[in-house]
Amino acid sequence: MKTLKETSSKVEHDYRIFFLFMTFILAGMYFVSFSNNPALHQFWYGAQFTILMVIHIVLHWMVVSIIKVPKRKALYIIVQGLLALFITDMSHNTGMVFSLYMALIGESIGFLGISRWSALSTLYFLSLSLVNLVLFTNLENAIYWLATVIPVIIFISLYVTLYLRQTEARERAQALADELESANRQLTEYAARVEDLTIATERQRMARELHDTLSQGLAGLILQLEATDAYLTSNNNDKAQSIIGNAMVQARSTLAEARRAIDDLRQPSLDDLDSALRLEIDRFTTATGIPILFHSDPIPPMPATITETLIRALTESLTNVANHAKARNVTVNVRMKDKGVSITIQDDGQGFDASSIPSGHYGILGIKERVRLVNGDVEIQSENGKGTTIRIDIPL
Repeated sequence: MKTLKETSSKVEHDYRIFFLFMTFILAGMYFVSFSNNPALHQFWYGAQFTILMVIHIVLHWMVVSIIKVPKRKALYIIVQGLLALFITDMSHNTGMVFSLYMALIGESIGFLGISRWSALSTLYFLSLSLVNLVLFTNLENAIYWLATVIPVIIFISLYVTLYLRQTEARERAQALADELESANRQLTEYAARVEDLTIATERQRMARELHDTLSQGLAGLILQLEATDAYLTSNNNDKAQSIIGNAMVQARSTLAEARRAIDDLRQPSLDDLDSALRLEIDRFTTATGIPILFHSDPIPPMPATITETLIRALTESLTNVANHAKARNVTVNVRMKDKGVSITIQDDGQGFDASSIPSGHYGILGIKERVRLVNGDVEIQSENGKGTTIRIDIPL
């Protein structure tokens, strides 16, 4: 795809072709004049003629930079017209009457466009051309001059106008192409950012999955093994055997969930939220001996993401109770609202300073991340010696 710089180079290249062609014509007229006019063979006269021709041609080549200042356009037209007048008069070459002025007329239409200013400049050049013709011949030849210049001027006007329109259309098309290229470049950058964000989000999700499966599962097994050891010490083999059975079930479940997380086969543990919550509560009570008062409103079917979020939040909260709270009683309430569901986990343990959670404890952070992903809110109330209450509200 071409750039705007390449387009500008193409336009300048077209101008250079025009000026080269014009220079070739003027050089030819210069040598013809020298050949046919003996007066030009005189050194000083010929030198003056040559200098004027050189200045005239150089100004043609400088016209692009000169007309960048609007006030210089009129000055350029006047100076070039006077130069053409003197050059043609010195050459005594009728061909100069047409070649010099027709080039100037085409050039002025090119940078003035079809306007009253270009009409005035054309009239100015034609007047000078007629003066030269009358000085060479006589006024009677003006009719032949007029019959010649009118179709030439019409042709030049049409050609220059069509060329300018084509150039403008090409520049507009290139500008649109540049805008499209810029838009594609921005889209590519946005896609890269989205990819980075996706990778970061996936890493966070995998971190939560590992914490909620392997970490919590192992923590639960440790609790059950510790309880088993305690019962074996007190020769309560039946209770110990029962806990070992539960530990084996939890170990298999943890292994299955870990495999599922690794394979990125994310599936809710249970479709029935009420049954899943009761199962987690039973596991906790069996392992720790801490009773849980559970109350739940009738729970309607809800999205799997919300179901999993509530189950994970309860599991993590109970794990924290078992590891840190030193609680004797726990209460879990599930309430259905008009446009949401709320779950509250409350214990009567030693509490903690909720504003300064030690580093390395990712359970609360995981709960907040999960709840935030389903547009929910987490509220933690806890003080040293006054227990802890975690309330989670999720809109439906």
